[in-house]
Amino acid sequence: MKTIKNRILLVGALLTIVLVSGFAKSTSIVKTKEKKEVTETEKNQTINMFVTHGHCSTPFGGIVDDLKVDVPVRMDAGNPLENMRISFEVDPNSFKACGGDEADLTARIKTKGVFINNKNDNITFRTTNVFVMGVDWYQINGMLSIKGVEKEVKFFATGIREFNNAMASSLVLQGQVNLLDWGIDYDKLVNGQSLDVPTKWLYLNMKIELS
Repeated sequence: MKTIKNRILLVGALLTIVLVSGFAKSTSIVKTKEKKEVTETEKNQTINMFVTHGHCSTPFGGIVDDLKVDVPVRMDAGNPLENMRISFEVDPNSFKACGGDEADLTARIKTKGVFINNKNDNITFRTTNVFVMGVDWYQINGMLSIKGVEKEVKFFATGIREFNNAMASSLVLQGQVNLLDWGIDYDKLVNGQSLDVPTKWLYLNMKIELS
């Protein structure tokens, strides 16, 4: 009789353990929120630019400061950089022309009133919205400030990743803006005479390492 009683107690204890364990598992399911990563790039990050004016173009590069890429870590299979935020600054005093008479072209790019004002304001950019255009392809809207004046711009970015990686290892940002939107007539400021062209395009290209 005692043996039967002990067996009943043992079975009851095992059932209790199973029920408590199942309850604990069911109540421990919590939806994981997206985490965020902020990548700060190396000090030697550069940006490539060139200005088209009339039938000429002036290529040059600059040093990027305070570059930050804020990337939410996704828990699904969506585009990994869909909700990213990018911000950076470029010191126009760091501009250096490429090719030709570098010294002369560099001096022209640094002409007061083109990109450099009396306050020596940096060129700055900050993201406002990101739209997915395709796999690892994004439209990045943001505010670009030149000589302290902000204008809304639209850039494009491409994420570069290995086929078996979920996250891009680098990002290529590129775009173009019309300098006349900032009242910058390159030909008039640099050469003293405005050419009869409707736009003065500034193109930019920057590769950002994310890992």
